[in-house]
Amino acid sequence: MNARAPKGTADMLPDVARAWEHMQRTAQRLFARYGYEPVYTPIFEHTEVFTRGIGEATDIVSKEMYTFEDKGGRSITLRPEGTASVVRATLEHNLVANGQSAKLYYAGPMFRYERPQKGRMRQFWQIGAEALGMAEPGIDAEVIVMLMRYFEELGIPRQNMRLLINTMGDENCRPAYRDKIAGFIREHSTALCEECNRRAETNPLRAFDCKNPGCKDVMSEAPLLRDELCDDCAAHYAAVKSSLDDLAISYIEDPSLVRGLDYYTRTVFEVQVDAGLGSQNAIGGGGRYDRLMEQYGGPATPGLGFALGFERTLLALEAAGVAILGHPVAEVYVARVDAALGGAVFALVQELRDAGIATETDYQGRSLKSQFKQADRLGARAVVIVGPDELAAGEVTMRDMTTKDESRIPLGEIAARLKQLLG
Repeated sequence: MNARAPKGTADMLPDVARAWEHMQRTAQRLFARYGYEPVYTPIFEHTEVFTRGIGEATDIVSKEMYTFEDKGGRSITLRPEGTASVVRATLEHNLVANGQSAKLYYAGPMFRYERPQKGRMRQFWQIGAEALGMAEPGIDAEVIVMLMRYFEELGIPRQNMRLLINTMGDENCRPAYRDKIAGFIREHSTALCEECNRRAETNPLRAFDCKNPGCKDVMSEAPLLRDELCDDCAAHYAAVKSSLDDLAISYIEDPSLVRGLDYYTRTVFEVQVDAGLGSQNAIGGGGRYDRLMEQYGGPATPGLGFALGFERTLLALEAAGVAILGHPVAEVYVARVDAALGGAVFALVQELRDAGIATETDYQGRSLKSQFKQADRLGARAVVIVGPDELAAGEVTMRDMTTKDESRIPLGEIAARLKQLLG
């Protein structure tokens, strides 16, 4: 037996798990203020949900998906991202039928087969939000602001982040621009890598995203989409920027920002940090995808959203010196002087838990000194000491672990006194 986690995966031990839960709670609180509701989709989908939505020419579909045939002979894929599944669910359950709109958020694991590296795993965890049924540029700005506010609420200083924005046009102006970029790549084929040359035939805009320094230099001379936009796309992009300006949200216009998935149209954005992640410094991003639902056979439905990576955000928080403090394992620890008092201690522990107080005790026969050390490790604010003399008097001793003060408390009052101490 190989008793190790598979390559590219990691056990989420309690400290990290508490950070993940904290990030989820922060998202739930903040996103609810913007009108978003939770949605949870299956971890695996029919493969065509991703091949049709994400695009067969993308690296995710062509190289990174975990795809297998189930016992019924159906092609199934572990989800590599969340948007396609949420849009599929929205269409299947008619969430935006009859002119309705939907604001949804999700959290959970995603799967991509790629080389594991710092902040990038084969099973990774994401939090995302999708806004469906709304076409006005104001919702683009709202989604961007919500993402920035989320990182700020977690504790990443605003000055440590960069917001990049761009527009990718739509079906009216992007096809001609794609052809122009494909021609540019062919003209400069000898100076570009093999992958960029391949993209000229499949997804030429992805050449802007190549990390090869030589390719980046060549593509910096390529025609820019912002010079080829149709009037509607130009007006939409200008309105998004105006809304961000009104809120003093600083941004950098990056014409090379194209994102990696085929379904994006018009607004795209990405949040990067200055430290903690090296050259792969994006912690979240997204954009608009107004034609995605049509690719699943549904009506034309505008949509946009974002996703942020838990592992990469955690690295950014560590680099910024932000510690995510979880709730203590125990607020109160009940220590016993004598093992013979186990029955009375057990009953008191259950009473305190039933009163809503996180309580722990010893089940390993530790000495009283060791029980106090364990209380410290668990983060207990108070220790309740149960001894034979106290029990005979109908009392217990309570020690405040912050001030070290001790007092005798009647058993009938201990829950109320502890609640008062804990605030």
